[in-house]
Amino acid sequence: MRKAVVLLSGGLDSATVLAVARRDGFACHCLSIDYGQRHRIELQLAASQAKQQAAIEHRIVSVNLRAIGGSALTADIDVPEAGTAGIPITYVPARNTVLLAVCLGYAEVIGAFDLFIGANAVDYSGYPDCRWEFLNAFEALANVATKAAVEGNGHFSVHAPLLNLAKAEIVQLGTSLGVDYAQTLSCYDPTTTGEACARCDSCVLRRNGFIGAGVADPTRYQSVPT
Repeated sequence: MRKAVVLLSGGLDSATVLAVARRDGFACHCLSIDYGQRHRIELQLAASQAKQQAAIEHRIVSVNLRAIGGSALTADIDVPEAGTAGIPITYVPARNTVLLAVCLGYAEVIGAFDLFIGANAVDYSGYPDCRWEFLNAFEALANVATKAAVEGNGHFSVHAPLLNLAKAEIVQLGTSLGVDYAQTLSCYDPTTTGEACARCDSCVLRRNGFIGAGVADPTRYQSVPT
C-alpha cells in the first residue's frame, strides 16, 4: 500500500477525505495541527476519527499561529455570523500553506509522496488557500523544495478530492463510506464541550449540507438552528 499523509482537522471535510484515501487503497498517516485555533476541541475529534478509520498513525503537531493573529480563529476577534461579504475574518493568514508544509515534511520523513487535504471551492467561505491555483502551486513547490523529489525518489501529489463537490455531495459521499459525522466538529466558535454555535459560516454550510443530502444532522448545537 502506498503511504499518504492526510491533513486531519476533526471537521466534516477532513474526515471524509480520510475515508476517501482509505477507499483508494492508501495507508493513511494522519497529521493534525494545533495552531492556536479557538476551536481546539476539534483535535480530540481528529484523534477519534483516526482511530475509527484505522489510520496507521495520528500525530498532533503544534504551530503557534496565534502568535501572529490576524484572524477570528487565532485572535480576540468575534466570530461573525454567516453572510459576511468578501473573505471573512475567519480566514487565517497563510494557514494552509503552513499546514501543508508541515505535512510535506512529515511525508518526506516517512517516505510518502501523496498529501490529502479537505479543501473545498464550492460550498466554502471564499478562502484563497482552498482553490486549485494554490494547491497546484504548492504541489509544484513540493517537487523543487525537497530532497526526496530533487533526488528523483518520487513525485509529490496534493490530493483534494472534495474540491469541486457541494457540501451535500460531501455528506453523501462520507455517509456512503461510513464516516461517523457525530465525531466531527465544523464550528468556529463552539463551547468547551463541543456544542456548535449554529450561527457561524461553517455551521450554516454544514447544516445546509446535511439538509441537502437528506441525511440526519448529528451535530450538537447550542441552540436549535433556524
